Amino acid sequence: MSRQIPAISAFLQLFIVAAFTILLNGVLPAHAETPFVGWPQAASDLPAESGVRFGMLPNGMRFAIMHNATPAGQVAIRFRIGAGSLQERDDQQGLAHFLEHMAFKGSTHVPEGEMIRTLQRLGLAFGADTNASTSYGETVYSLDLPEADVGTVSTGLMLMRETASELTLNAGAFDRERGVILSEEKLRDTPQYRGGIGFLNQLLPGQLVTQRPPIGKTDIISNAPVDLVRDYYRTNYRPERATLIVVGDIDAAAIEADIRNRFGNWTSNTPAPAATDLGVLEKHGERVGTVVVPGSATRVQIAWTRPYDASQDTVAKRRQQVIEGIGLAVLNRRISVLAQQPDAPFVTAQAGAQDVLKSARVMMIAADTNPDKWQAALAAIDREQRRIAEFGAAQSEIDREITEYRSMLQAAAGGAATRTSPDIAGSLVWSVGESVVFTSPADDLSLFDAATKGLTATEVNESLRRAFAGNGPQLVLQIPQMPEGGLAAVEKTYADSRATPVTAPSQTAAVEWPYTDFGKAGAVVERRVVDDLGVTMVRFGNGVRLTVKPTKLRADEILVRANIGGGRLDLPHDRPLPIWASSSVPLSGLKAIGYEDMQKALAGKVVGSDFSIRDNAFRFEGTTRPSDLATQLQLLTAYVSDPVYRPDVFKRVQQAYLNSLPQLQATPGSVVGRDLPGLLHSGDPRWTFPERAQLLDAKPEDFEAFLRPYLSKGQIEVIIAGDVEVDDAIRMTAETFGALPARPDAQGQAGNGDRLFPAPTAEPVVRLQDGRSDNAGALVAMPIGDFLSDLPRAAAANIAGAIFRNRLIDQFRVAEGATYSPQGDVDLSRAIPGYGFTYYYVETTPAKVDHFFDLVDRIAADLRDKDVSPDELTRARAPIVEEIKRSQQTNNYWLESLSNAQTDPRRLERIRGSVDNYQSLTAQDVRTIATKYLKRETAWRLKILPANGAAVR
Repeated sequence: MSRQIPAISAFLQLFIVAAFTILLNGVLPAHAETPFVGWPQAASDLPAESGVRFGMLPNGMRFAIMHNATPAGQVAIRFRIGAGSLQERDDQQGLAHFLEHMAFKGSTHVPEGEMIRTLQRLGLAFGADTNASTSYGETVYSLDLPEADVGTVSTGLMLMRETASELTLNAGAFDRERGVILSEEKLRDTPQYRGGIGFLNQLLPGQLVTQRPPIGKTDIISNAPVDLVRDYYRTNYRPERATLIVVGDIDAAAIEADIRNRFGNWTSNTPAPAATDLGVLEKHGERVGTVVVPGSATRVQIAWTRPYDASQDTVAKRRQQVIEGIGLAVLNRRISVLAQQPDAPFVTAQAGAQDVLKSARVMMIAADTNPDKWQAALAAIDREQRRIAEFGAAQSEIDREITEYRSMLQAAAGGAATRTSPDIAGSLVWSVGESVVFTSPADDLSLFDAATKGLTATEVNESLRRAFAGNGPQLVLQIPQMPEGGLAAVEKTYADSRATPVTAPSQTAAVEWPYTDFGKAGAVVERRVVDDLGVTMVRFGNGVRLTVKPTKLRADEILVRANIGGGRLDLPHDRPLPIWASSSVPLSGLKAIGYEDMQKALAGKVVGSDFSIRDNAFRFEGTTRPSDLATQLQLLTAYVSDPVYRPDVFKRVQQAYLNSLPQLQATPGSVVGRDLPGLLHSGDPRWTFPERAQLLDAKPEDFEAFLRPYLSKGQIEVIIAGDVEVDDAIRMTAETFGALPARPDAQGQAGNGDRLFPAPTAEPVVRLQDGRSDNAGALVAMPIGDFLSDLPRAAAANIAGAIFRNRLIDQFRVAEGATYSPQGDVDLSRAIPGYGFTYYYVETTPAKVDHFFDLVDRIAADLRDKDVSPDELTRARAPIVEEIKRSQQTNNYWLESLSNAQTDPRRLERIRGSVDNYQSLTAQDVRTIATKYLKRETAWRLKILPANGAAVR
């Protein structure tokens, strides 16, 4: 139940251009559709996906039901109420979100505290499968049911019916939850969040959205009487505002009958509230403003606004969105080229258009930059915007973007039959909130093709001119401190930039992908099949190993991974190395082709080139489809065999890290995320986040010098999982990785994990955070050991960890209201022999940190001294078992599980026994783990306390 209030930055931060997949839907010849009363397709010429059963009850509640067998035997339920913070009165600010919390605190037929326990017994994990969120205009309750049997689905629907009108809203439970929400308010109050709120306030002054952030006001959260939330509940939770969505391995007709029976008697006893007055978009011309947020990134944002278009979702409307989206994609491409230039004026930048909270249509171009480069970043994005507005996009640029988006939509259509039920349910919720027709991936592709057929530069450029013709331009500079000269200096910089003429863009020639031939294909010297797992293992003559797991879990999806060498364990541990610069590898391109030309050459291909340094491998990976598998393997082989290390890309990543340092010092959670890996590896530099001096001293040549030998000489293991034929995978790998010069075969890692975990702490280690003085963090970690050396122990440790976490939640969150979301995990390494631990972390007030440590000691002692109850064991075990079953229905599970499986047979045994190891566990096994490992004398403790500005890194 990880309740998440979407941050305002989700709408308006740099990457405002989210979800172009949805925007880029074009036109299709209209055909007859059965009217669906109450749904957007009833008034549209767009076709709704035929597999969805849409309907409306006589009381006005809508429902959408879809049979979908991915994952098999599972069901996703979403219950959307069309009311959020925008529907609050002035004295209710924050109570829409508060009410969402209270939905888990008791109802007519479910006593307080029983809802989560009921779901855990069914195999739902707290947070992962049981969730809710409150936004500006909606509240959504989510259940991902691990079984599709009648009893489980009936329980899920019963709980949603309880939420609709049966919440008890007990005053005592309401008071106990105040501290939880106040803790969440502190958790959300980051520099990024404050920057987003400040930007929205400047963009839409006077409109209701600027006055109703979903977290609300702390004085109301602290003091509001329960009657105010009851009033909000009675007024806004009403059938005509509700939509129930059920997607999964179910009988749609039977589910509809159940919904009609359960929800048909739901009525509202209060008058329907008036439509929310969101305010009027202010008309204006050019504007300049600043948002000063200490600890934040420096961001330059130029925006244009026009009134929100509330008209029906139609073919014509979507076609205009397609055309505008293609033009903005060209602008984005030009900006990305700028970012790749030496001494680029910004680290990242992007442009996009989006409807914002039904209050405005916003077109924005924004750049993240260094605090001392904001002038150059402003000039650069202003220049590119004016260039495309004045000279337009070339037909060749437009055609390229059409090709790229078409390939994306083709991949979506190809995989439509194996979309996951949670993904479909989430998309249906989104379509309801946006009042758009839920179209199928196949129709999306057809619509797009029809919309872009014969699309000319003239039409695209006219659309861009309209996009930039709204209110504005409005410049908003977000910066940690006001620049010298104040607002006048910002205004002058912008005026000087706009007074500088722009020239027409130069056009580049087409390029070809040069890495199609790596020499003679490698010979297979060993091939064996693991019959019970459906896995084929191959070794080529050059030492490269290939493991293939064909599945039909996701149509048209293939995951490819290449593990090179031994990763961090291969690196020296006596000095820091620029491991953090790993993201510069794919962005640097290849010797024979630069990154931008690579994007051009591979337009229309679905391939990826991610790189990371893991504990036991230097890893390249990508996601592709069957028709592009050969290109995907060529791409990864080229990165392994012919990389280039561009100093300017290294410096861009370096600057991004430097820019992030103040933000990483701003909250307890960010400090933990930055420092914990190094602390729990005893300060080993291979896991330690770099300090400012180390970042400043790092040189591009140092990065190349340390990484190149490992990539050029390390053993290679390739894993392919997904919609692939085994013989095709072997042949294509033989032509790529198998054709490389000989490499050493895989070797086992030396074990030193028992020496990596830090010594117990007599007094907690202390770190400082520069954020709020009422916020602190506390963490306890205890060593256990690695995962693979004792699989039954690993399973027992995971169960013990789940029980420990559940007790923390029951006591520290539910009973005491002292934190928002206690975190905990059992992290047993599959790479480092002897290394692994369990940890528990909370954010709370400084005064309660020591109490948390005492509570951890008491829970551990109780687990050592007493057997857990059968019910507690079930509530811990069932969600873990169901998560394993669910993950086994993904290609990523097989990609992860088969790493190093050729040389370490324990990994295959782990797959075979993954569920059985849990099913056979007893309360005594849990007690044994607690007795051996959950001890104060082995515990390592950490405090993160407010520094009031004193902490420096």
